Amino acid sequence: MCLGIPGQVVAIEDAEKKLGVVEIGGVRRVTNLACVVDDDHPIASCVGDWVLVHVGFAMSRVDVEEAQRTLALLEELGEVQAELEAMRAQAGAQRPPSDRFPGRSDS
Repeated sequence: MCLGIPGQVVAIEDAEKKLGVVEIGGVRRVTNLACVVDDDHPIASCVGDWVLVHVGFAMSRVDVEEAQRTLALLEELGEVQAELEAMRAQAGAQRPPSDRFPGRSDS
């Protein structure tokens, strides 16, 4: 099953490449915003938007009420927890070993 999970755009990472930072449940990750920008809604105006994110792409903009309803439903289903754990595991795998294991020195 494929999920689009609501998240809020909190920053623009690279305007030229249409990349923004989206926060989902306290986890922030770079997301491609190309599908939600156009002449009437340029990349700079995306900060604060709620978007549905799927495999690193913001697929559409949603209003805050719809985002909250969707998150509540997904939380009930337990889908958000599994997705967040996968995102955290991926983020942990990208950090140097000393960041993953406090007290460990790789020098």
